[in-house]
Amino acid sequence: MDEKLPYRTLLDGDLPPWVMRLVKATGRAINRYSMIRDGDTVLLSASGGKDSLALALALSLRKKWLPIDYALQAVMIDWKEHPIPGEYRQKLAVFFTELGYAFHIVDEEQRPSSFKGAFNCYLCSRNRRRILFDWAEKEGIVKIAMGHHLDDLVETSLINLCFRGSFDTMRPVQPFFDGKIQVIRPMIEIHERQILRLSEVYDLPVVKPVCPYDRTNIRSRLKPIVGSLVKIDPLTREHIYKAHHFLDD
Repeated sequence: MDEKLPYRTLLDGDLPPWVMRLVKATGRAINRYSMIRDGDTVLLSASGGKDSLALALALSLRKKWLPIDYALQAVMIDWKEHPIPGEYRQKLAVFFTELGYAFHIVDEEQRPSSFKGAFNCYLCSRNRRRILFDWAEKEGIVKIAMGHHLDDLVETSLINLCFRGSFDTMRPVQPFFDGKIQVIRPMIEIHERQILRLSEVYDLPVVKPVCPYDRTNIRSRLKPIVGSLVKIDPLTREHIYKAHHFLDD
């Protein structure tokens, strides 16, 4: 598609059926796991990528239809070593403001001195999570929403099974510090291809943060393997998801 559609048409209520299905699937997961309740404040972890922007849209659109109310905030961590272009800081601020979020960009070091020169995906993820948790604690927020989807869950399951000898994975609702912080994943039942379509059709201000391991990490190498499994059984992702029995815990 040469020219993308304005995302503002979605905010005006012009939702094609496939977008409506994405929003409703997000809502089903929220209801299934009681992720968001009346009066909650939800802090969205906004990377600037397609996943977090799709989740931002889904939470905002869903809120318009519900008899309950919840407040939305979003925090984007802009690494000082690899800052996003200034024009995108403005575009993202406009996007989140139009969706009804209180939006903040925090400039942080991706490789702080505490790493002592070491750096890998685990350390980067832990650093990001620390910053988000500190922000949530400062604001008195319990729930942090992340844009992980079904493919993320499947890949994490395979990483843990094949390389760590366990069948753990990211959970729809994951408590930290005895429940003082809860990470919620409202898009946990949505395929990545649905999110990709949204970013291809609409002019979301997607900006991809620099990642030195983007094409060489284990997760990226597992994607074609998952694709091969899906050719054998199209419901492979759903089977792995159901095998965790989240609702039985």
